[in-house]
Amino acid sequence: MNQTFSRKGKIKQLLIILIPILITQLAMFSMNFFDTMMSGHYSSKDLAGVAIGSSLWMPVFTGLSGILLAVTPIVAQSYGGRKREEVAFSVIQGVYLAIIMAIIVLIAGGLALNPILSTMKLETIVHEKAHDYLVALSYGIIPLFIYNVIRSFIDALGKTRVTMLITLLALPINIIFNYLLIFGKLGFPELGGVGAGYATAITYWLITLIAIFIIHKHSSFSTFGIFQKLYFVSLSKWKEILLIGIPIGFAIFFETSIFAAVTLFMSNFNTTTIAAHQAALNFASFLYMIPLSISMALTIVVGFEIGANRYKDAKQYSWIGITIAVIMAFLCGVILFLLRTEVAAIYTKDLEVVQLTAQFLIYAIFFQLSDAIQAPVQGALRGYKDVNITFIMALISYWIIGLPFGYYLANYTSWGAFGYWIGLIVGLAIGAICLISRLIHVQRKNLFMEKKNAV
Repeated sequence: MNQTFSRKGKIKQLLIILIPILITQLAMFSMNFFDTMMSGHYSSKDLAGVAIGSSLWMPVFTGLSGILLAVTPIVAQSYGGRKREEVAFSVIQGVYLAIIMAIIVLIAGGLALNPILSTMKLETIVHEKAHDYLVALSYGIIPLFIYNVIRSFIDALGKTRVTMLITLLALPINIIFNYLLIFGKLGFPELGGVGAGYATAITYWLITLIAIFIIHKHSSFSTFGIFQKLYFVSLSKWKEILLIGIPIGFAIFFETSIFAAVTLFMSNFNTTTIAAHQAALNFASFLYMIPLSISMALTIVVGFEIGANRYKDAKQYSWIGITIAVIMAFLCGVILFLLRTEVAAIYTKDLEVVQLTAQFLIYAIFFQLSDAIQAPVQGALRGYKDVNITFIMALISYWIIGLPFGYYLANYTSWGAFGYWIGLIVGLAIGAICLISRLIHVQRKNLFMEKKNAV
């Protein structure tokens, strides 16, 4: 990653970093996508079970791995400030935290999973499928969390093509094991949707081992000495990671857990509605990888510029990223509207589920427009290490505004299940407006300090 001197140069460098991140995110999410889709082709019960299991897992994973995202701005600013000696130490401390967090998740999951599923009043078979899918997936939690730290290190250096290649290598393996374990091919046991959990766990192990091998052998990373020296636990570095990471993690958790909460409320509807809702939500989350990837790219480039005290460049990058996200959201919205029935048919052969999913996908279009603003803004703010406001706004927009309003519409108006989606869209839009205001404030503050220091 290098300093740029023009808008054209910034767009080029941002795209060089962004495109591999986008491909990586789409590929990683494709694991969940193929879990859901292939389970749906096995049976609608397996679709509902895996979808519910995924909806419970994703907020936990994204929230806790969000804490580990603090490694990205920390490494990016150290790299931009030419403090290479700090990088390996920060990464190893992140790995220590990742292992501890993964163990905590395993223990908590073992205690809370059945009670949570029991509150959802699911059909017995759907309950069992969701439980067993998550148990299978749990075998890959420790390597997955470690991989998130390694990936943050690699991406912070601007080498996003490397993580893209790792993920692209792992994706076909995930699909193959899905096929073998879901449908019981080539002598493997026929596990249905549960097989998707084992396939994904295997893939997580492979991704992590490949990443460790690369940072040992590739000259771009081996010079930093990651895993080449034993470091003792540093509470001060943990504190730095947690002070930045916890607000990031909570912001992501509040955003993703809201969908798990909606799923809990959706359990009052029939299995067809649950399956359609989860299928539409799965595809909406798939599209969310675009603004999320832009967000991650902005954290890297903004953090790099802030580390070098180039505040005007950081500001330019922020607005370039937001503009790209909005344009992409409009394009995806048009395509989704025209092909919503075809998209719904990807998930199931059940005609009733297809028709209902297509209706839910109309609301997903409006999700994309608000996400196109709030996600890149969050990424830019993380580059500035300004993370507390994103946590506060996620709490307010989703849990104080979105969910209560959605609950009212779903239960006291004729909107039914669609009411939850409308409520979340409203909350998301309010959050996006507030985050834009915060970004403008931070940018003005930094530019003022730059001028003051120049004088």
